[in-house]
Amino acid sequence: MSILEKLPSIIRKHQLGSEIKTYQIIQELWSGYGVLARVQTDSHQFVIKQISFPDNVSHPKGHDSLFAHERKVKSYQVEMSFYANYQEHRGISHTPELVAISNETDNYLILEDLQSLGFKPKREISVSEIELCIKWLAGFHYTYLAARPKNLWNTGTYWHLETRPQEFQIMRDGPLKEYAELVDQKLSSANYQTILHGDAKLANFLFSEDRVSAVDFQYCGGGVGVKDLAYFLSSVFNEEELFGSEKEILDLYFHELFCLGAREELIESWRGLYPYAWFDFYRFLAGWSPDHYKINKYIKTQMNKVLDEIN
Repeated sequence: MSILEKLPSIIRKHQLGSEIKTYQIIQELWSGYGVLARVQTDSHQFVIKQISFPDNVSHPKGHDSLFAHERKVKSYQVEMSFYANYQEHRGISHTPELVAISNETDNYLILEDLQSLGFKPKREISVSEIELCIKWLAGFHYTYLAARPKNLWNTGTYWHLETRPQEFQIMRDGPLKEYAELVDQKLSSANYQTILHGDAKLANFLFSEDRVSAVDFQYCGGGVGVKDLAYFLSSVFNEEELFGSEKEILDLYFHELFCLGAREELIESWRGLYPYAWFDFYRFLAGWSPDHYKINKYIKTQMNKVLDEIN
């Protein structure tokens, strides 16, 4: 039964109206795992993320396996847990409010509709909007400093080494493969840890006139904040812009953390780990999609900084 067929009983169950006025599919979920839709009833407007588990999975990069499927299933459980149990950040780093949840027979997540609050997705953003996202990340990371990721991923982000054995196995021999475990250990054993968004790319931020909100917390979990930061920058800057903006962006991120109350020791630690975060992401790309456009001179420069320090 499709989500549209189930909707009447869902809205009655959660007292979200008696009649569906409009139903609009926002997007299909990755590899056929469900649908994200906007719904308006006679009394409410909300977004529903309905998760279904297909019999046959078709991965666009060919990385199909039971391990990958189980990772995806857990990711939706993690996202439900995040919205149900993590609210402390919302005063400083906005996310949609949870309306209802079901992880029993039907798997769905109902959230307030950010569009109704004036937030919209964007393909390209201004410098001031990039700064809003940097401040969002700093606020989120500060909120959860030293927090243990309960019912989330122990290690956040979808590309960390433990969760990508297939991609690691097929990598070419070289420094990325040789030092992958060392880099992973350095990141995971750092003294200062927080909770990461885990997939902090431009597509997962929505913008109003002077605010930003974030969605998609399937890979939320523990880690050092610069992992989110590096990944976000990879989604908004090209090679030249990464080189040109690095100092300004890092200064802004760490200034925000400092103003919120972060200790100098944390700032020094995470600054030193910034190249390691890029190395870690590069290792993933090299196994997952070795011709990916994000493999550029900037990410190779970060790798070489790590190699110079190690050697």
